[in-house]
Parts: sequence; structure tokens; C-alpha cells
Amino acid sequence: MDSFSGPRSRWVPCSRSREHARGTRFAASSCQGVQGTTALHRICRHGWLLGVLLVWMSTTGASCPRIVQQYTQPIPRALPPSASLTQIIDVVNDNSARVQSLSTTRATISTPGFPALNANIAIQRPRSFRLTGEKFGPQLDVGSNDELLWFWIAQAQPPALFYCRHDQFAASAARQVFPVEPAWLIEAFGIVSFDRSQPIQGPSPVGNGRVEIRSRAGPPGLETARVTIIDASTGLVLEQHVYDNRGVLLASAILSKHALDPATGAKLPRHIHILWPAANFEVNVDMTDVQINQLPADSREVFAKPSYSGYNEIDLAQPGLQLAPAPNAQVPPAPQTRY
Repeated sequence: MDSFSGPRSRWVPCSRSREHARGTRFAASSCQGVQGTTALHRICRHGWLLGVLLVWMSTTGASCPRIVQQYTQPIPRALPPSASLTQIIDVVNDNSARVQSLSTTRATISTPGFPALNANIAIQRPRSFRLTGEKFGPQLDVGSNDELLWFWIAQAQPPALFYCRHDQFAASAARQVFPVEPAWLIEAFGIVSFDRSQPIQGPSPVGNGRVEIRSRAGPPGLETARVTIIDASTGLVLEQHVYDNRGVLLASAILSKHALDPATGAKLPRHIHILWPAANFEVNVDMTDVQINQLPADSREVFAKPSYSGYNEIDLAQPGLQLAPAPNAQVPPAPQTRY
């Protein structure tokens, strides 16, 4: 199996959800471009480009991979009838604690109206993430490590790689591209942990054998409210909805096709449907042959920010970089997709 060795590597693949019905508000503002930065204008205008920011990808060179069985084993009951909040939190946190890393070289990402991309995904807790996608050549590279996040899109004009340090994210232009703190994307893959030091409410029955847990999470300045829908029998995370302090829905993840990894006992989804309501955007992620805890302990190379010849690097936290367009600013037309 190929391992990631930099931007020149080619990763070869190995072979409308409902809106949240309780308290949902959609932001009225539309996505706007960076003044004087043509590429980000187009990223905000072109829906499929936003999707590259929603998943974290890579590959691993480990031998004897533990391949999660695909939908073949039933998920056993993990909770008693009318389980308490403590019991539910214990089951969800225990499941997530079994996962230190996740990777697959057999994934696809798709959004309505655009061709699906073959993709590689890698996640390493607490917030390392890598995604690459290709269709007749590399199309995107999105990632995060302990220091910063980045995204690169082959079709961006002018060509650029955007990045931002985590400690500058809250006050940066990156907030218009990532509606939530980037670490949430790991939770979107079902790796959810409830912080018992924060207020947690529930469980509240919501029908169809599901319960709702309300909580708060995120670093100072980026704290958000979370509504998590959990299977009342298995303890599987089925949905998570993220709201800002005004009650505006920022993002949702709908999870399905959970599978059991017999080696670790972890139960994770194979289909993830992510929505960004303010941008009227949605993306589907489908994974097979998921490997749990197979990334090497030192994965700095996997999660290192790449460089691409001919593409400028733009720091989204640089002073003077504004997302609000100047009066009467003309937004260039979106680039044509070349597949």
C-alpha cells in the first residue's frame, strides 16, 4: 500500500438529509469572497470547492492492516432500556477512546451536480487530518496538524494554497471558509467525546429509538452548542448538529452504515453526509476498507503542509485580508471544471 510522501505522490485507490427540526436557524448571509483575492472569491462561489474542506485524508504503509468488516456483523446492544445520561456518555466516550487513528485509501467524496472524486482519508487524534482527492489527476489537498490547517485546489485561479495557524483561526478570514472549528470534522466521522466538565443535557427521546444529547464544546472564542442524536440501543452516534451562540446552525453530520472493527471493538460509520446550511452546501463521504489505529506513531510527514510548484501560499490570518467585498466589487466567474 502506498504511503504519503509529499505533494508529488499519487494515492491510488485500492479497488437530502433532513435539517434538524428543533431550534434550527439558517444564517442569512451568503458566502463572500476575499477582497483582492480572486481564488478565494471563486472558492466561495463554487460549491464543490467548499467540499474539500470537510474531510481529512491519507494512507498508511503499515503491514497486516486491520480491515473493518463492511456491514457484515450486526452492532450489538450496548445500552439498557431507558439508559441514563451517564450510561450513554460512557458508551459513546468508550467507543471513541478505542480510535486513535483512522485511514482509508478507498473513499469517494461527492456533492450534487459535480463528479465524484476518488479520495484518501487519514485522521489522527486530537486534530491531525489529511484529505487528497483526484479525478484524472490531483484535484485537492486539505489537511491539519498541531500547528495549522491548509487547503489546495487544482482549479483555483489564480493558483494558490491557503493556510492558517490554529491559534489565529478565530480572528482570521478562514472563518468564512470553515464554518466550524476544524477539529469538529473528526467528530463528523463519529469520533465523538463528551466533556463531562461542560454542561450536558439529556437524554431526550426524539423517536425511532433515538435520544438527543445537548452539550457545548470548542476552545475559547470558538465555543459552539452541539446537538447529538444517538441510537438508544447501540449507543451509535447518528447525527450531530453544531450551532453558534445565536442559535444559527453552522454544520450537520448525518452518519450511517456503521461497521464493527473486531480488532478494536470500535463502531464507526462508513457513510457521512455533511451539510453547511449557510452556504447551501452538502457533501457525501463513502469509505471502505477502513483501517483503525494503523497510522505510525510519528506521522508528521503524513500531516505536513505541502507545497505545490506554481501555487502561491496565502496566509488567511494576514492583516488586511478581508472577506467582505469592496463596494461594487465584481466577483469573477467560477472556473470551468476540467475532467
